[in-house]
Amino acid sequence: MRFFFIRVLDVMLALIGLIVFSPLIVAAMVAVWWQDGFSPFYVAKRAGRGERPFEMVKLRSMVKNADRTGVASTSNTDMRITRVGHLIRRYKLDEITQLWNVLKGDMSLVGPRPNVLQAVANYSSEEKKLLTVRPGITDLASIVFSDEGEILRGSSDPDLLYEQIIRPWKSRLGLFYVENRSILLNIRLIFMTIIALVNKPAALDGVHRILVKSNADPKLIDVARRDKPLLAFPPPGMVDIVQSHHAS
Repeated sequence: MRFFFIRVLDVMLALIGLIVFSPLIVAAMVAVWWQDGFSPFYVAKRAGRGERPFEMVKLRSMVKNADRTGVASTSNTDMRITRVGHLIRRYKLDEITQLWNVLKGDMSLVGPRPNVLQAVANYSSEEKKLLTVRPGITDLASIVFSDEGEILRGSSDPDLLYEQIIRPWKSRLGLFYVENRSILLNIRLIFMTIIALVNKPAALDGVHRILVKSNADPKLIDVARRDKPLLAFPPPGMVDIVQSHHAS
């Protein structure tokens, strides 16, 4: 029954969000189209619940066909990001259009972020549990690693760096959510996601309280504080640090 109420909350808030933000979405669409004359949308194929692929709708922040370069992770210095795209990414405008996917039932407002099919194929058996729920627009990891582009800034191999220092903790935070999800947790995470846009330290404090109260892994609690450099670590269910972003 609680999952039914989560879905009801998803639909209600997605409808309200699309209506409220429609002027902003239209303005961003015009700006993206004006800069290069191509579609303002980027339709990304992602793995959904049960590993079923779906098409996630995003406002395009990169040059056309940027995904054909084979680089999945993006740093803030990525030359593929357009001038308008930097603004879209800074204010998370590319996430708003995903409310359409929430209405369709592909996604939830809160849940592990959907990943590309190639990355999911390399999941450990433990990480596969992330695919037992609908992927979301936001979650604990979205708050903790909202500065992902900055973390990867200047890396000669952002995909590998992502696999070594971000994926291990994003997956663990996602698994924590899967094991503890509830309508109350969803509401708290939606609220903290909004707070993170203007006061990330306050949002991180909220994440810390959730993890501590639920007796999460002390290592995860420590990393989620984001007050120390991120170190390479094996993904959950694996014993070795990833040495290649093509490794399984």
